[in-house]
Amino acid sequence: MSAAAGLAHQFETPQQQFEAANLGMWVFLLTEVLFFGSVLCAYVVYRATYPDAWAAGSLLNSARLGAAMTVVLLLSSLMMALAVRSAQLGSRRLVEVYLVATMLLGVAFLCMKTYEYHEHWVDHLIPGIDFSGYQGAHSPHVELFVCFYFILTAIHALHMVIGIGVLTVIFLMTRHKKFNAQYYTPIEISGLYWHFVDIVWIFLFPLLYLVDLHQ
Repeated sequence: MSAAAGLAHQFETPQQQFEAANLGMWVFLLTEVLFFGSVLCAYVVYRATYPDAWAAGSLLNSARLGAAMTVVLLLSSLMMALAVRSAQLGSRRLVEVYLVATMLLGVAFLCMKTYEYHEHWVDHLIPGIDFSGYQGAHSPHVELFVCFYFILTAIHALHMVIGIGVLTVIFLMTRHKKFNAQYYTPIEISGLYWHFVDIVWIFLFPLLYLVDLHQ
């Protein structure tokens, strides 16, 4: 497939199309920053108001499991970057391999997160439903911290699911030879989204799992 075959009618050159798609994705990501940022701002306000409760709440999460999930996502970002590089080199087979590796790591992350949710359920740490598993000091405020934990991680997990869906479409397009070394814009744009979701987790990990270390 030639570069012109992937060129939409409203663009004059593949480079112009890439720049427009790239700009559009960055604008979209900025709206995502505002979306996550609003919740994180509320988190920071309450963190400053109830520091002891936030420290106690973070101990309810497994820092080791959080670190393992961080490693998995970092590896997935590496695989995504290699997929983009392979697309630049015109290696369709490697693009497919790295996309599958990226998605499998994403699924592994979601499985780990599901396991963590299950552990919270078993330990009766579900705010608003059953929070009898914690009876220490500042219990109402610790429950508020856990609310933030579930809100932030659930939103992040939803973005992961969307990302896996997008990469599935990109994988199928790759299998049908829709891309080559001259035209791979959808792969690179999808990579930007995946990296953004991974970066969000880099912020969530210390905010939700390592608060007590800063006391």
